Amino acid sequence: MSIFISVVLPVLLVFLVGYIVQKWRKFDIKPVSTVAIYILTPALVFRTFYEADLNMQYIYMVVFALLLLFTLIIINKIYCWRMKYSSSTSDGLILSTAFMNSGNYGAPIILFAYGQEGFAFAVSFMVLQAVVMNFFGVYYAARGVSGVRTALKVLLAMPVTYAVLVALFLKVVGLNIPNTLMQPVDLISQAAIPTVMLILGMQLAKIEWTTFDWGKVSYGSVVRLIISPLIAWGITLFLPLDPLLANVLIISAAMPSAATIVMYAVEFDAEPKLVSSITLITTLLSIGTLTLILSLLG
Repeated sequence: MSIFISVVLPVLLVFLVGYIVQKWRKFDIKPVSTVAIYILTPALVFRTFYEADLNMQYIYMVVFALLLLFTLIIINKIYCWRMKYSSSTSDGLILSTAFMNSGNYGAPIILFAYGQEGFAFAVSFMVLQAVVMNFFGVYYAARGVSGVRTALKVLLAMPVTYAVLVALFLKVVGLNIPNTLMQPVDLISQAAIPTVMLILGMQLAKIEWTTFDWGKVSYGSVVRLIISPLIAWGITLFLPLDPLLANVLIISAAMPSAATIVMYAVEFDAEPKLVSSITLITTLLSIGTLTLILSLLG
């Protein structure tokens, strides 16, 4: 209970504020989301990579992300083949289960649980997951309409991609940014996490409760909240990971379905009702599953 009160509950309360305000005033989320995507998050990502001590742990993080992704895709393919589901349903389940909410949800949870050191790992994984999601996620959502070309276009349009590249370039050439320039970056970056948390609450308020296909929703929820962290735990046993990084990755893998994926599913008509249903249910159920996993990891 202490973990729930000190780690999970503060995050949920911020989500709740965004949810209530959206239900009350019905804001247009897009302008707020645009500010977060193009200003706040790139500033946070730039600061994190500029200040990070990059080493082999980050290579292992990439290996982990790819192993987890492809394992989940294979599990979904086998399940959909056995159930004789259509290709569209298969894509919808992959979108719902292979991509987790490591940014809006995962990063603040890890910040409260493990402090700034764990948060630095969480932001790095958030960027990596964003790249994976914006390529493979868009590919599976848009397979019928030039998926690879669309995925590359989305990936190249990501501001965080360039924030990472600039930060890495400065580290490689050994250039130090004057404090006068870093102070506004620090100030802007501090607004990133609370803003994206509010945005998630607002996004959840827009998902409508409808008649769910409980068989598929239950399967998606189990894969996302239980099987995914178990696979993550297994992967961490075989990689020489820092213990803190291992915990961060397992917790990130236990996050509910990514809200961004719902937008892709709607845009490309890739089972949007199924994807939004699993996103909503996994977000609600994650209150209990995340508390349990955090307790087990310590």
